[in-house]
Amino acid sequence: MVKFGVNQSVERKEDFRLITGSGEYTDDITLDGQLYGYMLRSPIAHGKILSIDIDDARQAPGVVDIILGKDLAADKANQLPCMIPLKNRDGSDRTDPVHPVLATDKVCYVGDNIAFVIAETLAQAKDAAELIVVDFDELDVVVDTKTANAPGQPLVHEQATNNIAFDWGQGDEQGVADAFSRAAHVTEIELVNNRVVVNSMEPRGLIADWDSNEGKMTIRMGTQGGWVLRSLLANAILHIPEENVRVITPDVGGAFGMKLFFYSECAVTVWASRKLGRPIKWIGERSDAFLSDTQGRDHVTRAKLAFDANHKITGMKVETNANLGAYLSTFGPLIPTMAAVKVLPGVYDIPNFYYHCLGVFTNTVPVDAYRGAGRPEAIYVIERLMDTAARELGLGQEEIRRINFIPVSAIPYTTATGCVYDSGEFERIMDRALETSDWAGFAARKSASAANGKRRGIGMCYYIEATAGNPTETATIRFEDDDRVTVAVGTQSSGQGHSTAYAQIVAERLGVPFENIEIIQGDTDKIKTGGGTGGSRSLTTQGPAIHAASDEVINKGKELAGHFLEAAAVDIEFSPEEGEFAIAGTDRKIGILELAHRARGLGQLPENLAEGLDSKASFTVEAFTYPNGCHIAEVEIDELTGATDVVRYIIVDDFGTIVNPALVRNQVIGGVGQGIGQALTEYTVYDDDGQLLTGSYMDYGMPRADNIPLDLQYETIEVPCTMNPMGVKGCGEAGCIAAPPAVINSIIDGLADLGVNNIDMPATPRRVWDAIQQAS
Repeated sequence: MVKFGVNQSVERKEDFRLITGSGEYTDDITLDGQLYGYMLRSPIAHGKILSIDIDDARQAPGVVDIILGKDLAADKANQLPCMIPLKNRDGSDRTDPVHPVLATDKVCYVGDNIAFVIAETLAQAKDAAELIVVDFDELDVVVDTKTANAPGQPLVHEQATNNIAFDWGQGDEQGVADAFSRAAHVTEIELVNNRVVVNSMEPRGLIADWDSNEGKMTIRMGTQGGWVLRSLLANAILHIPEENVRVITPDVGGAFGMKLFFYSECAVTVWASRKLGRPIKWIGERSDAFLSDTQGRDHVTRAKLAFDANHKITGMKVETNANLGAYLSTFGPLIPTMAAVKVLPGVYDIPNFYYHCLGVFTNTVPVDAYRGAGRPEAIYVIERLMDTAARELGLGQEEIRRINFIPVSAIPYTTATGCVYDSGEFERIMDRALETSDWAGFAARKSASAANGKRRGIGMCYYIEATAGNPTETATIRFEDDDRVTVAVGTQSSGQGHSTAYAQIVAERLGVPFENIEIIQGDTDKIKTGGGTGGSRSLTTQGPAIHAASDEVINKGKELAGHFLEAAAVDIEFSPEEGEFAIAGTDRKIGILELAHRARGLGQLPENLAEGLDSKASFTVEAFTYPNGCHIAEVEIDELTGATDVVRYIIVDDFGTIVNPALVRNQVIGGVGQGIGQALTEYTVYDDDGQLLTGSYMDYGMPRADNIPLDLQYETIEVPCTMNPMGVKGCGEAGCIAAPPAVINSIIDGLADLGVNNIDMPATPRRVWDAIQQAS
């Protein structure tokens, strides 16, 4: 085994730097001559803009400029494009209302962007913004996801009939109708997947710096990958070649999907920097995050399953209203449609399937990808359906799943949605979870809780995830003069530990000392292409690219070692354990770092070896991977107050080959914490006037340490995938996919004998107490 290689819980390379304050985040950077920007936001949810008076604000101390939408529009720079050209069921295009960088005629949600004030200091910019007078003609508001498309509702955009952004479907509608007509039993439910605020530790922010001599814009900004941003800024805002835009991403304090997207603050800061010829910094505050960061989830779903007399599923039909907010965000339409549908059937053999999704506009913050991006919403539907059906059919939670699992013998299995599950041992993993959780001994634990005045419930979720994102990634390995080995990658860490995992792959393949390996990321000038991070794609695409580049190093190394050792390349062997090339059957050898040095100093080399050991390789996945696993939650419920505690949580996951078990464990447990938060505490509430009532930590229920059970057991079973040479599947989003249905199913289990058969998230004490009272 190579020291610090694959499948070892190596300590993170990043941690010492970050926890000792040596990290560099966007707000840590200050440039010479830097100005500060502040965004004036709409205080109302819907209204026509009659006038914007900035005269007094322009005269305020320190003010350099105030940018309005009309200024951007004159330069054809006042639109944030949506990147998803979705088609409706009838073949027509989705509705595409203009999403202005700065509002000119009307505002569509509280927090909508109106004016950008630029001053010598942030305090001066804030003071000046208070002097801006905006005269509105207020309009009626729509905020409710379920009824947004009902006739007579106020329209967010005139061109969106009944507030419908798109009317999308996939599957065999007639086949599903036939299955339900023949069904021995039908289970039907309505679910709410509650809207959540992302709440990354580091708020959004950027510094834009225009170099007029070179005609080049440099942006320093916390992103999940700067390449899409570079393209959008170049083409939609600056109208310059993409190579004249450079995006540098420093350390990033959390992202969860939200930092993938193109925001007004970025567009106007960049545009204003070119106009003024000076660097401009905009850093969002927590209140900005609540009012302007894309939010997640927000679905109302009606779903049903058809069963035959043997309790086998014969059909599935799902209808969803998906709230897109006031505008279509960068990837917004993708999430409840193509991203969600991939795993809606879960891990079950469902022959007939149909999904219908209406995307609706409301006067709320735009919605886009949030950790899991459509897959948590989908798995919540199928796993709540399975739990409800088990109860109606008199089956155990595990029994109904066992009957309907896709068997190992059927894999590779093509689902009714067209996805091909290339690997998976679902029954084996569930059985291990049942064993680990002592499922059979639950009755005794339930009795013990009852003796303490608590109701105890147990709930299961068997999830499957489809990784997503750009299928191609490139890695460049360079051997530096000081014995460092740098690896340039097209993904972007925001806390996952990429520098550690990628270095382990290089150490495993090349035998280079782990401490000598440095990962280079986050600079679109140094790394010309990249897919960024999202959809659990990083290791499944970047890992094999690093693997392929390492193979290229070894191939070059054999040629070079043969040259120095005076042997044919075919006689050269490479040992990653020793990091050495040797002539087979002899003791003549040379270390990889020494070889790199000698190759660099040699004047005459064959053309194919002119770069020494430096190598570059790309990898394209043929199909995405399907991480999966079984999570089991146990809760205790105080019947008198409705207070619910998650007291046990058992995880058995299949992520294929594991590179770093500790990193994977921490990713999963962090995701479980987010999932428990959505299940129990997090809720984004707008009142009837479109005002955000949960706009701060005083009102928004962020999960805390005591929401995570002390009794949390985690393990993996490695079933390597076949879609990449490393057999890895991705792990970043598993926890927040599995936890919500597992927790809600356990609450229903604890209250079922009272007649409670559904509770929508979040299961707050008041909501649980109300359900108990209504059932009684």
